[in-house]
Amino acid sequence: MGFTIKRLRWWMISLIMLGAVVNYLTRSSLSVAAPTLLADLKISAQEYSWITAAFQGAIMLQPLCGYVLDVLGLKRGFALFATAWSLICMAHGLATSWQALAGLRALLGLAEGSANPAGMKTVSEWFPARERGMAGGVFNMGASFGSMLAPPLVVWAILHYSWQFAFVITGALGLVWVALWLLCFDTPERHPRLSAEERQHIAGGQERHLQGDGSRPSIVSLLRQRNFWGIALPRFLADPTWGTLAFWMPLYLSSVRHFDLMQIALFAWLPFLAADLGCLFGPMVVLFLQKRGVRLIDARRGAFTVGACMMVGVAFVGFVDSAYVAIALLSLAGFAHQTLSVTVITMSSDLFRRNEVATVAGLCGSFGNFGLLLFSLAIGSLIATVGYTPFFISLALLDLLGAALLWMLVREPVQAPISVPEKPPGMHAADSL
Repeated sequence: MGFTIKRLRWWMISLIMLGAVVNYLTRSSLSVAAPTLLADLKISAQEYSWITAAFQGAIMLQPLCGYVLDVLGLKRGFALFATAWSLICMAHGLATSWQALAGLRALLGLAEGSANPAGMKTVSEWFPARERGMAGGVFNMGASFGSMLAPPLVVWAILHYSWQFAFVITGALGLVWVALWLLCFDTPERHPRLSAEERQHIAGGQERHLQGDGSRPSIVSLLRQRNFWGIALPRFLADPTWGTLAFWMPLYLSSVRHFDLMQIALFAWLPFLAADLGCLFGPMVVLFLQKRGVRLIDARRGAFTVGACMMVGVAFVGFVDSAYVAIALLSLAGFAHQTLSVTVITMSSDLFRRNEVATVAGLCGSFGNFGLLLFSLAIGSLIATVGYTPFFISLALLDLLGAALLWMLVREPVQAPISVPEKPPGMHAADSL
């Protein structure tokens, strides 16, 4: 067997978090390049909304990605999708019209829809129940890091080379990650560097009633379950926030706040830095509530509600005169969104069996991206007449409604054991990072 690696599960979640960094870096490259690209190719705001809609429409096929990952296996399946999105991203540099960009974004969305199901499947396979919240937070930090890295990297590529080169370099980084993934990742059952002690720690903390039986997941059966809708509908209402930050914020800063390309590079990453902190804050709220006797599912609902209440701040973005106060409020939105997002996403591994998690995560992701699609199309159609302010107000109200639905619809599994508080890495020598 050879040598083993201590706390290997945290290395595995860090590896797939790095994949999420690349995933969101490639998908965010277009929004950062948009002010330059749209002017170069003479693309209007309405046409840009169709380009983003093509991506969101295709990424709604996340259930297909999740199903492929459940059937093919995580290692091979995710490597296949990551290779595809890297090559497609590089091909963006060949586009000469909005129609070509829309087609490439659709292909990119199809491939990149695999990231969230892959992350949740890794969490469910590699972590006991008490650590899944923190593991999910680590994974979701990848989305924020990738979006945070996009502004400085893409602006640097544009200023020194061209907007076409920006897509080439971000896509190439994806291919480097694929090689690392194939070299280092495997399941707990097959990984040669996993110690017997850690394997037992992982298996011993899994809920028996959520163990998979090896069968293929039934999408029809999942759609009939109340808990599925309890996760899917809040995601439908919450995900437009992320899409607004990722796809429309650079254009908002350029057209409304009159930022130039260098100012966008300096400030557009701040909401995503705040989002990284939200990825950790959500699990900390869950831990805080559990230590006071709150059961796991209620603790997650409580964390979502905290995030939804903080999202009220984004409603005031359009009313402040200072561009820097607006950036601060957008940063609060990023923090609040990831606080609630990482919470509701992780619930798929709390409520469904191991062989269903990736499929459930994909289905819920489709609902989230459908909400983002509708919101993005509305922005593209209406900003010329009503501006951005009504959309910022809507984001605050949608998350409050999502919190209400989460409390009304989700029910803790009957056979679920009383939860043990999640322990962030570092609390015990045997179980820490």
